[in-house]
Parts: sequence; structure tokens; C-alpha cells
Amino acid sequence: MSDSHGGYFIPEPSQWPIVGTVALFVSFVGAASMLNGSGVGTIVFGLGLAILVYMFAGWFADVIGESMKGLYSDQVDISFRWGMGWFILSEVMFFAAFFGALYYARVLSVPWLGGEGAGGVATHMFLWPEFDASWPLNAMPDPSNFTVFHEVIPAFGVPAINTAILLSSGATVTFAHWALKKGSRSGLCWWLLATVILGFTFVGLQAAEYMEAYNHLDLTLNSGIYGSTFFMLTGFHGFHVTMGATMLLVILVRSMKGHFSEEHHFAFEGVAWYWHFVDVVWLGLFIFVYWL
Repeated sequence: MSDSHGGYFIPEPSQWPIVGTVALFVSFVGAASMLNGSGVGTIVFGLGLAILVYMFAGWFADVIGESMKGLYSDQVDISFRWGMGWFILSEVMFFAAFFGALYYARVLSVPWLGGEGAGGVATHMFLWPEFDASWPLNAMPDPSNFTVFHEVIPAFGVPAINTAILLSSGATVTFAHWALKKGSRSGLCWWLLATVILGFTFVGLQAAEYMEAYNHLDLTLNSGIYGSTFFMLTGFHGFHVTMGATMLLVILVRSMKGHFSEEHHFAFEGVAWYWHFVDVVWLGLFIFVYWL
């Protein structure tokens, strides 16, 4: 950044917001068509995702180019940090909603259906008097509309391994940050490479876990409230890990090209913040979804 103390940078008019709007519209139309059984919907949805990827690649390439030209001042750097902070806060609230749904179902709704509490007595008596409340809930009050699963994913199997992997990746990305601040380009790249490998390993193991759940345990999205909350929480987290690992891969390529310095490397810091957030969310998932 050659103009680190200059005025606020105003970018030129860009086509990328319009491209992004078109991508989202096409994706939503395709997804709606898929849900309604249209074969064309899959193609339309894939086209929308392809346009979205093109938009992200082009827009971030422009931002990287502006940064490398030294167009961003300290004030712009602060705005980037605030923007990333608010984005992560929105992600916290996103996962808080799903954790809240899990809490409500497990601690309140299921016991009420089983007859606990003042309101639960009447609910149990008039709705499903034969229902026996337990968690994980594999005996639904009305099993005709649900898939009964045989067992849940054990916590101290693949989930425990994935926990160790993510915690290790949090350490490796921190080591990469230390190497960057010390001016060690090789240390930065090697630790980042380790983080990327750990991230995609996590995704691969979670995909194998999903195949085991669907093919052998009959644990699916249709398995009542437990299946719904399990796949919503772990699925969205897996998506975030995939996106985080992809961002780390981009940062690795940029590091190999010498894009960052000891003083100016917010792109690295922003992705590292996001990765640590993903780590913390997984700890909550491991405890409340798999273990307890």
C-alpha cells in the first residue's frame, strides 16, 4: 500500500453487483423448479451457480488488483475490518437460530409431548398418549410421515477425528500468521498448505459420514426433528468449512505470489477470523449434537 494515509478510495462503477443479482435470480428459479420436480431446474440451478462463481472470481480479482496497486488507505482497511466483523456476527446469529431450534425441540417440545410440565399433560393426553419422549427421537408421535433411523452417528468416531482436525487447523493457520508477521514466506506457505489440507480432509470425512448415515443408519432429513436439526446444523457447517478452505486456498496462492507483507495482510487476517469462527461453531456442534 503506497498510499496508506491517503483519502478514502472510491472505486469505478462495476458490473459485478448486476452479475451477482442475475446469478441469484437464476439460482432461485432453478432451485424452485427442482423442488417442483422439473428436470430443467437442475440445469438452470447449475447455470446460476456458475454465474455466481464467475461473479465472485471477477469481483475479488478486481479488489485484489486495487489492493496491489496501493489504492487502499488506512481508512479503507478499517472499513474492511468492520465489514468482516459484522459479517461474522451475522453468521453467529445464523447458527444461533439453528442451535435455538435444537434447544427448543430437545428441552421443551419433546418433553411436552411426553407429558412433562403443566401444558405437557394435556398435550400428551389428547394428542399422542402412547408417545414416550426420549432423545435422540427415533420414535416419532406419528411415524407414518417419517423415516425411523436405527442409530445415531457416535460422537467418538469420525466426529471426534474431525474435531481434532479442525482444532489442529486452527493452530496451523495461527502459525502461518506468526510466520507472515515475522517475514517468513516459506513458513507462511507451508503452514497455510497444512491448513488447507486439514480443511478439505474434514469435508471428505463429513461426506463419508453422511453416506454412512443415509445408506446404513437410515438417518436422513426425513428422520423427524433429530434428522432435521442434525443435517441442518452439520450441513451448513460443512458448507462453511468448504468455503473457508477454498478461501484459504486462494490466500495460499496469493502468498506464493508474494502478495502480503508483514504490515499489510488483512485478506489473510479476515480469512483467519472466519476459520476460527468455523472452529468454534464445530465445538458447539460436537458437544450438543453428537455428544450430549
